[in-house]
Amino acid sequence: MLYHLARYLQEIYSGFNVFNYLTLRAILGVLTALLISFIIGPVMIRKLSKYNISQTVREDGPESHFSKAGTPTMGGALILVAIFVSTLLWSDLTNRYVWVAVITTAMFGLIGWVDDYKKLVRRDPRGLSARYKYFWQSVAGLGAAVYLYVSATSPADTQLIVPIFKDVAIPMSLGSYVLLSYFVIVGSSNSVNLTDGLDGLAILPTVMVAGALAVFAYLTGHVVFSAYLSIPYIPGVGELVIFCGAIVGAGLGFLWFNAYPAQVFMGDVGALALGAALGVVAIMVRQEIVLFIMGGVFVMETVSVILQVASYKLTGRRIFRMAPLHHHFELKGWPEPRVIVRFWIITVILVLIGLATLKVR
Repeated sequence: MLYHLARYLQEIYSGFNVFNYLTLRAILGVLTALLISFIIGPVMIRKLSKYNISQTVREDGPESHFSKAGTPTMGGALILVAIFVSTLLWSDLTNRYVWVAVITTAMFGLIGWVDDYKKLVRRDPRGLSARYKYFWQSVAGLGAAVYLYVSATSPADTQLIVPIFKDVAIPMSLGSYVLLSYFVIVGSSNSVNLTDGLDGLAILPTVMVAGALAVFAYLTGHVVFSAYLSIPYIPGVGELVIFCGAIVGAGLGFLWFNAYPAQVFMGDVGALALGAALGVVAIMVRQEIVLFIMGGVFVMETVSVILQVASYKLTGRRIFRMAPLHHHFELKGWPEPRVIVRFWIITVILVLIGLATLKVR
């Protein structure tokens, strides 16, 4: 909105031309989302506490988690408000990539909100049943994937880009593109949700990956830089820098309240939405494989759950003391802050590796 206002005002005063620069608007997007989080955060925490919308703790979980019972949750709504307001203020609202990102994130946030509402307000421990949760996730994921394929304007929009290999770009049919995109969006959404089990564990890796995807979006949407780096040029995708910047700002603002010991948890409303946001942005900038690398912590957490369930069903034995993986290390005696920081460090390394693929070709 403010971007379009600036475009109008530049006819009166040329100084408003500065708002045409993506980098400036990205910085403003980060700061706007951060400011919104700081302003709304304390109010939301008080409201959640007042209405007793609080965390429940598994009885078979680590003993250190028992003290978390009663901590307000559904704080992910704060993240989403900050992201959407900041994105709508500073983005070009005629850009289809922005709307795909916003709508997909909102739909997964709504699914998470319903699940949280049933569990925390209605006090139904089952929440939204797995069948309905995956059904609506599938509807949202498939809808985004089909639209992106149908609205593609160049071959680069639907090619699978293999990092490191300079000239490897695999054309995909409607079926293969939609299937891959579906698994990236839904898989990323649930992976972040599984990781969100310790104070700040999921949000900072999300911030780091979103920041890296902003770099990819900027370079992919720039005709000169994309040619220099031998990555596909996709006109208009650079506008996603604003969206990614809003995730960074909102995430850092939320971390202010979510850092150990947490004052609020994000709940499914935040975790499912943020994971879907990372997935859909990675698809639009054609970096699905790089997302798999940079989001390695999310991947490890998901794989640990899959292996644990498979092993128990097939052999009756557990591979880990508890899944997801972060609980395994807690039960081995690692203090919660140590688990969190070490997973953050791993994410820093993986994000740097992902960014390095831009030059290693």
